[in-house]
Amino acid sequence: MIDIEPHIRALHGPILVTGASGFVGANLFHLIAKYRSDVFAVVQREKNWRLQDVPNHQIAAVDLNDENAVKNLIDGTTPKTVFNCVAYGAYSFEKDASLIYETNFLSTTRMVAMLANRPFSAFVHAGSSSEYGNNCAGPREEDPCAPNSDYAVSKVAVSNYLNYMGKHKHFPCVNLRLYSVYGPLEDTSRLMPSLVREASAGHWPPLVDPRTSRDFVYVEDVCIAFILAATKMNPSLFGESINIGSGKKTTIADLVEIAKDAFSVPDSPAYNSMDARSWDLQNWFSNPEKADRAIGWRAEITLETGLKRLSEWMATLSPEEIASNTKRSTAGKKRGVSAIIACYKDAQAIPIMHRRLTDVFSKLQIDYEIIFVNDCSPDNSAEVILDLSKQDRHVLGITHSRNFGSQMAFRSGMELATKDAVVLLDGDLQDPPELIEQFYSKWEEGFDVIYGRRIKREMPWAWGLLYKAFYRVFAAFSYVAIPLDAGDFSLIDRRVVGWLLRSPERDLFMRGLRAYVGFRQIGVDYIRPERLFGRSTNNLLKNIDWAKKGIFSFSNVPMSILTATGVVLFGISLLAVATVIVLRLLFPEISPKGVTTLLISTLFFGSLNLLAIGLVGEYVAKIMTEVKGRPRLIRSALIRGGKTTHLLADGAAD
Repeated sequence: MIDIEPHIRALHGPILVTGASGFVGANLFHLIAKYRSDVFAVVQREKNWRLQDVPNHQIAAVDLNDENAVKNLIDGTTPKTVFNCVAYGAYSFEKDASLIYETNFLSTTRMVAMLANRPFSAFVHAGSSSEYGNNCAGPREEDPCAPNSDYAVSKVAVSNYLNYMGKHKHFPCVNLRLYSVYGPLEDTSRLMPSLVREASAGHWPPLVDPRTSRDFVYVEDVCIAFILAATKMNPSLFGESINIGSGKKTTIADLVEIAKDAFSVPDSPAYNSMDARSWDLQNWFSNPEKADRAIGWRAEITLETGLKRLSEWMATLSPEEIASNTKRSTAGKKRGVSAIIACYKDAQAIPIMHRRLTDVFSKLQIDYEIIFVNDCSPDNSAEVILDLSKQDRHVLGITHSRNFGSQMAFRSGMELATKDAVVLLDGDLQDPPELIEQFYSKWEEGFDVIYGRRIKREMPWAWGLLYKAFYRVFAAFSYVAIPLDAGDFSLIDRRVVGWLLRSPERDLFMRGLRAYVGFRQIGVDYIRPERLFGRSTNNLLKNIDWAKKGIFSFSNVPMSILTATGVVLFGISLLAVATVIVLRLLFPEISPKGVTTLLISTLFFGSLNLLAIGLVGEYVAKIMTEVKGRPRLIRSALIRGGKTTHLLADGAAD
C-alpha cells in the first residue's frame, strides 16, 4: 500500500475540496485534513453528516453555480490545489437536465477560467466512467466516448474542456474517470451499503439482473489516486483523462457470491426484484493501465476487504442514522435555523423571547437552535439562560468576559451556529420573532438575506425622524448600497454567514457588512415596537457613536468633502487676496481695514482645520483598532443542557 502521508504533505496549499459534502469529496477531505490544516471543504449550503465534526473555519459554503460567489471563494482562499468533486445527476432521481449541465460543466469552466489567471499547481477533476457510455468494456482513455445520459454528456463535455485547457492553455489539470466507488460515508441507500446491511442480517436487498456488471473500487484507493495525480502533475499530464478502476469485471451475481462467503448468508437472492437504471450494462469495467503508467496508481484493496471495512463502518451507525444518511431522505427536508439573540439587561425578556421563538419554529416544523449571547449583562441573564437550557435542548448560552457590544454578540453566535441559516435579534423583543415566518418563506423562494425594514417605530416622533435621517445620510455617503431603515434583524443564509465571518474587521457594523457581501437580498416591512421591559440603553451620544461607526466603516465621503472644501476655500482665498490688492491699489478708501476680517478668517480656517484633524483622527482610530489585532471577543463560558462550561484562552473547556 502506498504511504500517502508524504504525498499529502507535498501538495501545494491552500487546498480546496469542492463537493466535500458528497461521498468521495468527504473522504478525500478527511484524508487530507489528517495531515494538513490548510484544506477547506467547499459545500453548497452547510456541512452535512459527513462533515459534522469538521471545524467551521475549514468549511466554505459556496454555490458554485454563482459566479460572484466562486470569485469571492478564490479571492478569499487563494488556492494552489483544487480537487473538484462536485456533481449532480449521478442519482436516478436527479433528472433536472439544465441543472446537470450547469453544475457539472458550467461551474467547472467558470472556476478553471478564474484559476488559470493565477499562480496555480493542480486541478484534479472527478470525472466518471459513464463518459464511455455504451463503449464501456475495458476502454482505453483515447477510445471514443458514447455517452447515454445527460449526466454522461456533461462529464464528457468537462473532460474535453480540460483537455483543451491543458494542451492549449497549459493549465495543470487532469480528469479522473471514476468507476463504481464504494466505502465508508457512502449514501446508505446505495447498492453496497444496502447489500452489506441486509447480508449482515442474513438476507438480501432487491437486486437487478445478475448479468449487470460493475468495476468496484474502494474509496480510499480513489482518494490516493486524486492525491497522486496532484503531486505528480507535470506538462505531460495536463488535460489528460485517466481511468480509476480495478480493471475487474464484477457482475451482480459475482458480488452476491463474495458477500455470501463474507457474511454467511443462507438464502438465495431474488434477482430482477428491482428496476435497473437506464445506463446499467452487462460489460462495464475499466482498463487502468494508464493510471499505473502515468501516476503510479493501482487499486490495492480487494472487494472482499472493502466489504468488510464497509461493514465495520455500517456497524457504527444507529438505525436512525442509516435511515437518514441518504441523499433522497434529505432532498425534501426543510432547512434548519439558528436564532442568535444579543442580550444586555434583558433578563425579563429572555423567557418570553424563548417561548415566542419556540412557537414560531414549531409552527414552521423545522430543526432549530436558540443561541442567547449574554454580553456580560449586569443582571441575572446568565442564570435565566441556564434554567432555560435545563428545560430545552435547543438552547445554547454564550457568556462574554465583558461587554463587547451587540455586533460582536452576533458574530459570537454566528461562529458557533450549526444550522442552515441564522436569524439575528435584539434581546429586548423590539424585533418580533413572529416575522421569522415571513423571512423563512422568502428564504425558500431563493433569497439569501432577508432583513426587517422598519416602516414605523413606536417612539417619540423626533427620535423616529433622526433615525430615518441617519439611514438616508448613511446611504448617500456609503460606497455600497445600504437598504433604508434596515436594522440587524434579519435571516442570513449559511453561505453568506461564511463570508461575513471571513471579514476581518473588529469595529463591526453588521448591517453595512451584510450589504457589502451581496447575494440576493430582500426586505420585509414591519412596525418596530417599544422595548417591553426597562428603558433603552441607547442615548444621543451612543446613537452619534453608532452613526460614526457606520459612516466611517463604509464611506470615504467625509475625506472627499474635506478635499473638495479645501480646494474651494483655496480658490476663494486667492480671489480674496486678488480683490484686496486691487482695492488697495485702485480704491484705498474702501479697502478692508482693521483686524475684524483677519480674526473672522482665522477663526473660520482654524475651525476647519480642527474639523479636518478630527475626521482624519476617526479614520486613524479605526486603523489603530484593526492593526492591534486584539481578540474580537472573549467567551468566558458556554451554557448547554443546564451546565455551564468555563472556557480557556484557546476555547477549550476548563
